[in-house]
Amino acid sequence: MGKRRRVAERRKTRPAVLGGMIAVVVGGAGFGVYALYGGAAADERTDTTAGHRTVRTGPLTAAEVRTASARFLTAWQQGRVTEAAAATDDPSAAGKLLTGYAKDARLKDVKLTPGKAKGATVPFSVKATVAYRKLSKPLTYGSSLTVVRRTSDGEPLVDWHSAVLHPDLRDGDRLVTGESGTPPVKALDRDGGELTAAEYPSLGTVLDGLREKYGKEAGGSAGVELRVVRGKAAKAAKQSDKTLVELSKGTPGTVKTTLSPALQAAAEQQVDKRARASVVVLRPSTGEILAVANSGHGFNTAFQGSLAPGSTMKVITSSLLIEKGLAAADKPHPCPKTFTYGGWKFHNDDDFQIKGGTFKASFARSCNTAFISQAKKLRNDDLTKQAQQVFGLSMNNWSIGVPTFDGSVPVQSAAQMAASLIGQGGVRMNPLNMASVAATVQSGTFRQPYLVSPSVDHRTLATAPRTMSARTVSQLRELMRYTAAYGTAAEAMAGLGSDSGAKTGSAEVDGQKKPNGWFTAYKGDLAAAGVVQAGGHGGDTAGPIVAKLLKLGS
Repeated sequence: MGKRRRVAERRKTRPAVLGGMIAVVVGGAGFGVYALYGGAAADERTDTTAGHRTVRTGPLTAAEVRTASARFLTAWQQGRVTEAAAATDDPSAAGKLLTGYAKDARLKDVKLTPGKAKGATVPFSVKATVAYRKLSKPLTYGSSLTVVRRTSDGEPLVDWHSAVLHPDLRDGDRLVTGESGTPPVKALDRDGGELTAAEYPSLGTVLDGLREKYGKEAGGSAGVELRVVRGKAAKAAKQSDKTLVELSKGTPGTVKTTLSPALQAAAEQQVDKRARASVVVLRPSTGEILAVANSGHGFNTAFQGSLAPGSTMKVITSSLLIEKGLAAADKPHPCPKTFTYGGWKFHNDDDFQIKGGTFKASFARSCNTAFISQAKKLRNDDLTKQAQQVFGLSMNNWSIGVPTFDGSVPVQSAAQMAASLIGQGGVRMNPLNMASVAATVQSGTFRQPYLVSPSVDHRTLATAPRTMSARTVSQLRELMRYTAAYGTAAEAMAGLGSDSGAKTGSAEVDGQKKPNGWFTAYKGDLAAAGVVQAGGHGGDTAGPIVAKLLKLGS
């Protein structure tokens, strides 16, 4: 007993200093913090029902959160990788990535400063130096960690994910410093001006994608940099490698895009007015993408988002119903307050109904039951085939020049099939997909959108197996034109003229107080679509963004 006390006393004389706070550490894989921020010991509540082993239960105390986070951050800062990894709930994965932090990412002089905890989550700032041969540059960023209880004994540990190390990392990604395998590119707009993330913040992920696809072909040479190298999960999500620090510049090659500098600048300004807003503008006659913008710059929702499109999907559904003779613009069509199908009771907004109305009236007011009532006359794969064969969606074959999600309209049955008719269920889209839908209606045929001309690399663009009849196209234009003039899109589309059409949408999302607001429209040889997540009705949220860009580009 005396010997054990002397060992503890000897170790107490070597406190670790972290961000101005003293953490007294006992060494070894099971080390613990005895004094932190002047705080007390960890929560003493226990559960002894699991035999003789003591299992701590109950919510984490503030002291436990402070203790567990400081134990991890202190060990990481001092380069004690094994101890830092042992302070997480996945020591193997944490140890591998923490080892690579110094060995592969070449990061040294690491200083970690915790912020104020919010519940079990602790934000912290990181300052380090990236050093490669004779080159070095500072690196600063912010991250956070969350403390959880280990199931076996209730021990508070850091919930390990790669994003703890750096917020741009997904599980499976790595940080690497060295000569880049891919040369940088200088991206140009359609007029020959340079596109930079500094001037156009939304283009950060787009520029990463352009570099990944065209860097080796564009004639440049690689430099030295710290970058995120994507793993399997990120690659499956079509995320590109990302440069974090450039130690020496490579020689960039040149890639020309179809982006309009005026529309791109305007799109950036428009989405900045709303949280979680995204928009795409393209030219129906060619498929050229003229603008892409997101108010959140970390993920390209406009190209890669996977969201229920709500009632904007009714454009595709309407084309199906018209082709099958189940609806016509000026013919009577039912719009009851509710309609039950597959055991689900579907409602209209505020349970409105239209008595004796036409299909055009139901489309313009976005009557859900007008579409659900036709589900019993459709096969389970009808909507999927229509989206694929006419609108070129849901086949994962677009090649626009950077990674995209090309929409998903899975084959479903019963209530889920009915829900897909109004853009819910399993249907998933993004603004690029829905701008393409409006463009297909405007031009009468699907043309795959693209950001880089196929003549640059001789790639083949996706095509749709068939086109709609002239009668169907004419009726779709009539439906969208009427909605823009007299329906739910009228306020946003005011003043855009008779050669325009639109459709609004609102998609309910579990856990959100407000739905995602959608809007897709065309004006002349321009088509656009936008979404404002958790914004409310599309006509009030995404509508003004889309309409402003159509007016500017006309």
